[in-house]
Amino acid sequence: MADSDSDTKTEILEQGDIFFFYRPRVEEENPQGLEDVQRFGMVLRPHGGDKVRLMVVGRKRLPDPDEHERHWGFVETVAKSAKDIEKDLREGTYETKTRGQRSTPAARPAGEGVYVISLEDGQMHLSYELELPKHVREVQKSLRIAQKASYALSVKNPEKGSPPNAGLREEDEADYPKKLQEEFRGRRFDREDVELLDYEGAQFLLVGARTNPEQAYGIDLDAESADYEHADTVRKLHMVKSRHPLRPLFEGRWD
Repeated sequence: MADSDSDTKTEILEQGDIFFFYRPRVEEENPQGLEDVQRFGMVLRPHGGDKVRLMVVGRKRLPDPDEHERHWGFVETVAKSAKDIEKDLREGTYETKTRGQRSTPAARPAGEGVYVISLEDGQMHLSYELELPKHVREVQKSLRIAQKASYALSVKNPEKGSPPNAGLREEDEADYPKKLQEEFRGRRFDREDVELLDYEGAQFLLVGARTNPEQAYGIDLDAESADYEHADTVRKLHMVKSRHPLRPLFEGRWD
């Protein structure tokens, strides 16, 4: 437990490594801006755990903490290792009836660092601090990846309906065990149990909260400087330059 600047007790639920990525649009090998991005998300790798989550974030960027923006997202993949997650981020091809074979470019890493999921007054917060790139540049600014930030994190109850044209299809939503489903207690969102994110199809809401989580919640993110040799994106997530362009991660520049 830690004291924040408002004397509120903050409980640490989980901490680990965080990786931000984006995937360019189909056949777009040299993206130059947000308009060339198809999908944006993050990978959470908890310390001491046996699960790694690939999470897709809507609007192709993080919400603005200063404006308290709200962005929807979902857990696409839950794997036992970061290496298994990387396979989902590689280049792919598929066949279409009208255009023949099409190519889906490999995902590009756009940031790596450390994160903490904390609980404050019954509300989870996802806080992070970057270790790479060393300076936030054009890619990170477009994706709203700040040097550090915090977001209120809530998980949607799959038994409650979604707004029209929003959220996953019912058949794609998380299927929780009865005991875990009861955590919602009939509410539309759960704001306290991080275990709800350990299921594919879990839907979540991120709300921009703070730009200095360490000061706000009294947590220690312990971010450290890194280079190519020590980059967790390469060592732990296995996103090597032979499969994934790394310039956005190290230089903050588009391809």
